[in-house]
Amino acid sequence: MRLRLGLSSCSFRGGLAWRGATFLFLLVAAGVFVFYHTRFGRMIEGRVSGQPFNNISCIFAAPKRIFLGQNLLLQELVDHLRQAGYTESPRSGETGQFLVTNFSIEIRPSVDSYFGGSNALWVGFSGPRISGIRSLDTGEELSSAELEPILLTNLFNDDSREKQRPVHFNDLPVVLVAAVLSAEDNRFFEHHGVDPVRVLGAAWINLRRRAKAQGASTITMQTARSFFFSTKRTWRRKLEETLMALELERRFTKQQIFELYANQIYLGNRGSFAIHGFGEAAHAYFDKDVRDLSLGEAAFLAGIIRSPNRYSSSNCTPERAAEARDRVLATMVGRQAISPEAARAATEAPLRCGENVPESTAAPYFVDMVREQLLNRYSESELLSKRYRIYTTLDAELERAAAEAIEVKMKNVDALLARREERWRERGQPVPEAQVALVALDPRSGAMKALVGGRNYGQSQLNRALAWRQPGSVFKPFVYAAAFSNAVDGLAPIVIPTTTVVDEPTTFWSKGKPYSPNNYRSEFHGTVTLREALVESMNVATVKLAELVGYERVAQVARQLGLGPNVQPTPLAAMGVYEMTPLDVAAAYTIFANGGARAEPLLIDRVVSPEGKVFEQDMPRVRQVLDRRVAYVVTSLLEDVVNRGTGVGVRRQGFTGAAAGKTGTSGDAWFAGFTPDLLCVVWIGFDDDRDLELTGAASAVPIWTEFMERASSLRQYQSTEVFSPPEGIKVAAIDPRTLQLATPYCPITLKEVFLVGTEPTQFCGQHTNQMMVQVPVAWWVSSHYVHYPDFCDPRTCEFGTR
Repeated sequence: MRLRLGLSSCSFRGGLAWRGATFLFLLVAAGVFVFYHTRFGRMIEGRVSGQPFNNISCIFAAPKRIFLGQNLLLQELVDHLRQAGYTESPRSGETGQFLVTNFSIEIRPSVDSYFGGSNALWVGFSGPRISGIRSLDTGEELSSAELEPILLTNLFNDDSREKQRPVHFNDLPVVLVAAVLSAEDNRFFEHHGVDPVRVLGAAWINLRRRAKAQGASTITMQTARSFFFSTKRTWRRKLEETLMALELERRFTKQQIFELYANQIYLGNRGSFAIHGFGEAAHAYFDKDVRDLSLGEAAFLAGIIRSPNRYSSSNCTPERAAEARDRVLATMVGRQAISPEAARAATEAPLRCGENVPESTAAPYFVDMVREQLLNRYSESELLSKRYRIYTTLDAELERAAAEAIEVKMKNVDALLARREERWRERGQPVPEAQVALVALDPRSGAMKALVGGRNYGQSQLNRALAWRQPGSVFKPFVYAAAFSNAVDGLAPIVIPTTTVVDEPTTFWSKGKPYSPNNYRSEFHGTVTLREALVESMNVATVKLAELVGYERVAQVARQLGLGPNVQPTPLAAMGVYEMTPLDVAAAYTIFANGGARAEPLLIDRVVSPEGKVFEQDMPRVRQVLDRRVAYVVTSLLEDVVNRGTGVGVRRQGFTGAAAGKTGTSGDAWFAGFTPDLLCVVWIGFDDDRDLELTGAASAVPIWTEFMERASSLRQYQSTEVFSPPEGIKVAAIDPRTLQLATPYCPITLKEVFLVGTEPTQFCGQHTNQMMVQVPVAWWVSSHYVHYPDFCDPRTCEFGTR
């Protein structure tokens, strides 16, 4: 009996202990569950609730302005809207979409756009012109309107340097969703965050191959990892990832989870930036809106999810790209997501994989400058947490034109440098890559339309447009401006374009030190006019002009024009040895292009608050710093530089529009030139200050011309304007030999520009009626200085040009 009681007592105690352990385990488990539930709930609330991607400030290109009578094709407007993220809707009334009907288009901006609300528009076309603009909300007829610009990028911080282009689930094309599901999680819409079938299948494959050949992470688990955890492989991280996936499934719909995943997934690098999300990846790899991806392109993006760095822009060869695409296409066929015929067609289609996608699509050097300006006004946390929309002055089409012009013409520069590179290698010296900067401004407002700060932003984020370099001969026009200003300021000596100096070897003295400049190729030209001296970029003649008017006067006018404190009153100033940045040069040249008014470079147009109100707007800063007449006289000389001087390559390459500019050759190569609508400065050189040993004419002029040719193909830059003289300018016909007013007996005449009151007053007395050949006298503006021998019939004799 005792034994039986003892056994019963032990059994009771054992059952009690088991129940206690079970209770304790359940209590601990419940505590762990409550802890993680509370912790993960707070993490979700803080990270992905609401609009996790819409709180990032975004930088846009310049708004697109349309107006009545504008030369614009309907298809061009459609292309712009697609690039700006609009979709074509089969029915009217939806926001962020457009509808094309016959010869008109309805545009309904998205509700969160600054250009939304009452700016829903109807635009009518008559052939290649806009014939009508009307508000769809008020019915009001409009003369002009602004349209949503192209998104350049979201703002980023220095630590992450991430780029995202947020998209909604409904924006994702069906082929992309199908490709991702086939490649990553075919049962995504069936499981609840963790897929037991996938786990068992992966375990069996890994066991059979005796290696981790396949993972079991679902899209929900990958989303949890991307937002909340590191990629470090530990059992604790895997457990937390699983629990977070279950919590995400409880709180969000499948479409919402897929949208989070589609915007956060890491997809490689573009230069120094990490690409996150399919929206940014579509632009980085294919220069497309995500909605326009083809089946092959969608399969490629799905195929790089597991090893994105293998396919980043610098590593993505056509063979690698095809391998990633074809692998996913085969999986899609096996899972009956697409037909074998569709897969075959996608396999045969070419796949660019970023090789031809211009870096300009994101204007990285420009964006860095905008970001720096913004950080002077707002804190980084404010920019990264508030949904500011920053509209800039950048013309996306011109930015592309700049990048393409550089890509095409820098190959010629590389070819010219090839022999020198061989010598460097033979000597064991490092072989640097020639770098380039291009700045394009609207000369009237200073609005920056395009900016390229180097050949490859991924390799170097150094913005050469802001690098201090010797401008060389591009500074010479300011010496001439200082000289011609004497007439306006009542100072002696009065200098005009026909004033002569002797171009010959000369030693100049400044502060007790000698200076003996040389001309290009040691060529000297004797007595020349100032026009000829600038057109042919004669160094000695220009220094003589600076000496004539006074080095202090040159430095004084340079400061007056806003060229900075670097310019010193020495002979060296005339040679452009005092450093400036390409952006400084561009701002300075607005003085000539804008009738003597300096326009400061302008990057930001306006900052719009999350509520859609203009929070801050930058206005053009333009001030008159030089007499309009003096600016025109210098511009006239610079036109001749392009028409027949050191910049004649502009004409030889086929650019026929009105243009003026100046080459520069220091240790670097320059060309600063402008049309009535657009100003552009090109710089080429080495980062280590090594002498380029190429002239601006041979290296910078071709890039400038290529850019301007591409710009002039855009409708907004197809201007027929010319440089018109202001009031107070006298155009007089002169004899090129005597430089006096021409008479009907002079065998050839030239038209020269003067400030009223400075023109010659004496007529040429060298030619008489007896000396004239019996041919009609030509009174015309020559683009050449033509020298006829005396008593020579110009219809038959040969003549030379300079």
